[in-house]
Amino acid sequence: MSETIHRVNHEIKQRRLHVLRVTELTPRMRRITLGGPELAGFTSLGSDDHIKLLFALNDEERQAIDARSLGRDGAARPTMREYTPRRIDLAANELDIDFVLHGDGPASTWAAQAKPGHTLDIAGPRASMVVPDIFDSYLLVGDETAIPAIARRLEQLPAGRQVLAVIQVEDEQERQPLVSAAQVEVIWVRRHDEDLLALLRNLALPQGKLYGWVALEKGLTRQAKALLLEKGVAEDALKAAAYWRQDGTADDA
Repeated sequence: MSETIHRVNHEIKQRRLHVLRVTELTPRMRRITLGGPELAGFTSLGSDDHIKLLFALNDEERQAIDARSLGRDGAARPTMREYTPRRIDLAANELDIDFVLHGDGPASTWAAQAKPGHTLDIAGPRASMVVPDIFDSYLLVGDETAIPAIARRLEQLPAGRQVLAVIQVEDEQERQPLVSAAQVEVIWVRRHDEDLLALLRNLALPQGKLYGWVALEKGLTRQAKALLLEKGVAEDALKAAAYWRQDGTADDA
């Protein structure tokens, strides 16, 4: 096993899966459990991997999905949104994806209407960023869209690790239980009542060799990253990703 953070590339394969179950996690979060024979061989090694969900907004995009062209060779490109695989169980042939139900948008709209028997095409992940167990502590910062990745990482961490998770949510009803063998403190931040950046600015960082991870709205991610670098988080042990944009561009990502 590599003792450094490293990337593992995967063969990109389009899969057509079927909705097996729909579970309401919170008023704004819905879990869709997918399965089907095409899930065989699916690989996701990183807790924050992302797969592309494929949606047809017109006949041309539907034909592109059915042809499995993914926009290659000048073909039409289906509408795509990126999501984290929340749980993969190849023995049970199941894949969970958690959706924030925020209104309009191809993924959110599909998830709000999904029922057992419906189908969804996915592709990827293209690669996994693997973070080996070489850190003493973790600082995980995100909002509802990042909860699947945060929850996966917490479930993978062993006892003896310290984790501080700062999670921005709409309101108290959006809190979710998070399970880990590690020692975990979660700070839930209400979006309209509390200042996330001010909280981070005054935050005492976990002790020891620290891994930092940030996934928020694009502008907020940029500010949070700069703030954490100022506080002394090592740049080579800090990953910051924009999970969505305030202007609505790819707003389901």
